[in-house]
Amino acid sequence: MAPKKTPKGKSGFFGVRQKPSGNWGVEFSDAGRRWWIGTYPSAHEAACAYDVAVWRAGRPRVHLNFPEIESRVETEMLVPQGIKMKEITTKKKTTKKPSVVVNADETDEEAMARFAREHPVYVQAELEHYWKREAEQKKKEDEAGPSTVIPIESSSEEDWADFSEEEEEEGCDDPEKDEFWEQFRSSDDEE
Repeated sequence: MAPKKTPKGKSGFFGVRQKPSGNWGVEFSDAGRRWWIGTYPSAHEAACAYDVAVWRAGRPRVHLNFPEIESRVETEMLVPQGIKMKEITTKKKTTKKPSVVVNADETDEEAMARFAREHPVYVQAELEHYWKREAEQKKKEDEAGPSTVIPIESSSEEDWADFSEEEEEEGCDDPEKDEFWEQFRSSDDEE
């Protein structure tokens, strides 16, 4: 049987195109999604793989390369290595946010107010972004719980007296150290 003529490609089969390596690649589209079927050594085998994908998707027989084949099982037998459908993801087109143009006769605030009037969708989206970010930050803080603060009790003079007595008991004979402690005790008394 003669292969179908298609305006695209030189293979003569639906969804089949020759790769630079000489092998034949198969792509399949269904419901706005694109699928990569695989690479095959011959155009005929690649066309059979395309037909398997059409049968699996439940598409009409008019989309088959070989409509005379009666069942999916027969088609799958013609592709000994089978098919592995992998979705081809395409980058979504992002719409560019319009820029704020400040005219010579207006202030920044006036320009922003004009932008908000002309593009309320972008202003709303920006507000929602910051509200969402604020809510996430609050949630993180709530999950972390309150921070624990351990108060430090003020030391009494008795504690300092014990410390200085211990120093003296240890046998510190440094006269400068004794002078320091005397100055330190006298400064506490003045307060």
